[in-house]
Amino acid sequence: MAITDGARRRAAPSSLAFIALMVLVGLNLRPALSSLAPLLPRIEADSGLPVLAIGALTTLPVLCLGLFAPLAPWLSGRLGPERTLSLALLILAVGLALRGLAAPAWLFGGTLLVGAAIGVAGTLLPGLVKRELPDSADLMTGVYTMALCLGGALGAGLSIPLAETLGGWAPALTSWAALAAISLIAWQTLMPASPPPRRQASARGDTGALLRQPLAWQVTLYMGCQSSLAYIVFGWLPTLLVERGYDDAEAGWMTGASVMLQLGAALSAPWLARLGRDQRPALMLVLSLIAGGFWVLLQGPIEWRWAGVALLGFGQGGGFSLALSLIVLRTADARLAGKLSGMVQGVGYALASLGPLGIGVMLELDLGLPGITLALTAVTAAAMVFALLAGRDRRLASDETGHLVVR
Repeated sequence: MAITDGARRRAAPSSLAFIALMVLVGLNLRPALSSLAPLLPRIEADSGLPVLAIGALTTLPVLCLGLFAPLAPWLSGRLGPERTLSLALLILAVGLALRGLAAPAWLFGGTLLVGAAIGVAGTLLPGLVKRELPDSADLMTGVYTMALCLGGALGAGLSIPLAETLGGWAPALTSWAALAAISLIAWQTLMPASPPPRRQASARGDTGALLRQPLAWQVTLYMGCQSSLAYIVFGWLPTLLVERGYDDAEAGWMTGASVMLQLGAALSAPWLARLGRDQRPALMLVLSLIAGGFWVLLQGPIEWRWAGVALLGFGQGGGFSLALSLIVLRTADARLAGKLSGMVQGVGYALASLGPLGIGVMLELDLGLPGITLALTAVTAAAMVFALLAGRDRRLASDETGHLVVR
């Protein structure tokens, strides 16, 4: 018996319910990363891990974001995006719980699972936003990015208090599994799963064709450069500020404040980008703020430090929000947005993992803050080059024959 369109139709949640779920899921995708950095001295002291292993612990989740993000479109095509996101939240909760077992093997294994889960979940959400809220996908991406930034700020700010309250760094890391479990229950309850999509007759507009499109690479490389800077902040900014001469407590407050300031910029940057069809002015503004923030914090006068915190926070919040907005602005439909998201976040995060690793190596070689500042400026300059190309008013779309074209 034929299945009617009504029987196939997914019972979609209301727009408000979807936005609430999007925010709740987004809150989970940064604490697993940002909660680690403030606890690294305690982990190093308790576990006896060498400095290079501690550096690898900060690099591993970012590398996993890149390695596992391309799996998201493949899993989504077989399970459906809703079930795939549920699976990612389950793996995230398990990975966070394993990190709390404290032994180095479990710490690294749990961190690997955490990175894999975040890579898949973060790749799926832009496509889901494009599908559920097509007329305001770029603005809603700003709301989602704000949730990411809030999660990152909570992870950085609550790590030490949680460790003091719960009796150690291991239960502090594990505690974030509760948020993942709550999000999984809410997602399963309020987001009915659609049937896995049928295979497209033509795959010429998909991943292979994306890899041959310069526009896709321009968005990807911009994402890689700006994400590299973001994960350097998550992993090493407190250490760099201590090198500058601040004490541990003030370095922590400055990092937390910078991450918290990302919230407003993450929400407002897509509105700024909407002032014109070309996003290059907005991209140049936020990248200039990032460059200025790093210079003030690492080389500028000490009395300007809170201005540097503000510049860096506003710049990074806007830079990441615009990177995700470009995924939906540069694609014509939700399917292509999902494919581009897999490429952008897969390749982009793999490249981004080199940033924290590189800073760790520079610190190990004692190259000094002037050399590190120069390296950060060079990465920002590269981001500007790719932003000038990716910010142009162009869009990837499938033509009548199924070929991927730029319009």
